[in-house]
Amino acid sequence: MNLTDLFPNLTGENHEVTSPRTVRYNCIAWAACNTERWWQPGVFWPVDSSRDDHGIGNVVEAFRSLGYEECDDGVREEGFEKLALYGSTMMYTHAARQLPDGKWTSKLGQLEDITHTTTEAIEGGDYGEVVQYMKRPL
Repeated sequence: MNLTDLFPNLTGENHEVTSPRTVRYNCIAWAACNTERWWQPGVFWPVDSSRDDHGIGNVVEAFRSLGYEECDDGVREEGFEKLALYGSTMMYTHAARQLPDGKWTSKLGQLEDITHTTTEAIEGGDYGEVVQYMKRPL
């Protein structure tokens, strides 16, 4: 199965695979620049949390503990690193990190890491849509 089968907005022109599949880490860990462990409440989480709390507020608090704060959009800002948090209803589903050139990087569950040109490229399907942007100074 191709990534474009799982993510309806991905095309050959708007993404590039940047590393092979692995189960060592997930999208939340990748967004936090940690490739040593899987980040999930009840497995590893940087703040106190119930193992069943997969709400948007919980992932926002996790990234706040890393120095991020909420912001209005994913427009590249000099001197800041941004995140896009995805959700479906009230649950978080994914996190992507903005690269210095304004593109985005994502770890797709147990699949590959990719670079994608926009946050919309991986919206739809299981990930829902961006529900919150966050930023921190570089």
